[in-house]
Amino acid sequence: MSAGFAAFLFTLAAAFEWGDFVGWSEVPLIFASLGVVSFGLLVWWRQDWSYGVDGKESKHLWEPKSSGTPFQNIDIRKVALWMFLMSEMMVFTSLFSTYMRYRFGIPNCKTVFESGDWVEGTSVTCFEPAAHLIASSWFHIAPGAINTFALIISSFTIVQALRYAKMKDIEEDVRRRKVMRYLGTTWVLAILFLSLKMIEWFIGFPTPGPLTELNHGHSEIASLYAEGYTINADSYQHYAYDTMYHDGKDIPKDSALYAMMQEGTHPGGQMMANIQVSATTFYVTTGTHGAHVLGGIVGLTYMTLKAARGGYTPDNAVSIEYFGLYWHFVDLVWVLVFPFFYLY
Repeated sequence: MSAGFAAFLFTLAAAFEWGDFVGWSEVPLIFASLGVVSFGLLVWWRQDWSYGVDGKESKHLWEPKSSGTPFQNIDIRKVALWMFLMSEMMVFTSLFSTYMRYRFGIPNCKTVFESGDWVEGTSVTCFEPAAHLIASSWFHIAPGAINTFALIISSFTIVQALRYAKMKDIEEDVRRRKVMRYLGTTWVLAILFLSLKMIEWFIGFPTPGPLTELNHGHSEIASLYAEGYTINADSYQHYAYDTMYHDGKDIPKDSALYAMMQEGTHPGGQMMANIQVSATTFYVTTGTHGAHVLGGIVGLTYMTLKAARGGYTPDNAVSIEYFGLYWHFVDLVWVLVFPFFYLY
């Protein structure tokens, strides 16, 4: 599975260049690597499928313990999961530190615009945070806000699934239904998260607006892709400060640009910005988190199906606990991603 994941990431990266699809030569390798990962999952799940069903866990399930310091007498799977989460922490720490380095190291597009140090038609490199678009209205920020609540609630539902799986003084059928429902609810919330993410990135959505003959009372919140906020945007039009009329509209009165336009030394117009760095840090960080949510969905699909056949009991409920550790980590990362990339 590790080899399959590595091959998938390398081949997927080779198939794109600055967000543009460069050819079909890597596609067969992408699907082949996914096949390797899928085969590994099937073997893993086949071994686990019968544990907890019809009392088979007493015959087959055995948790090896770690013997080395500092993990002595701790389940090997729990130790492995914590080691995995530590490596994941390093991945996201690298992404956050990269974001902060570029955020503070590259001039902000608003600052560059107001300084007047640009010429219309010539692209200038600057940092345009995604939050300037997303936080511009409630409708833009709604998907991210809903996703935040969805993940927080999903952490509660996964804990409830573990709680009922561990209960001993409860009927088997009641336990089965409770665990299945809470795992299924977690799965639905994860699907909601990714769905809203795709809407935010690529689709957009209609919103109530002023009634006209053309829009029939509906306007549209454009997706980030439709707005032109992409990793290959080397000539992004700075719409937030439209000065096409050269009259200083929307330009701060105390800015250097306003003073130059009043004196006639700056013609105004629309600033063209190269925002590849800022867009890339946004999509790579939020996309990496989204990939972890997708991995959780795959795991939850299997766990919900197993729970539906009574596969989780007090003897093997620890499997839900291990997945819950991973899921809480995904939730915690998003609690950091949301203010960093959506609000600031």
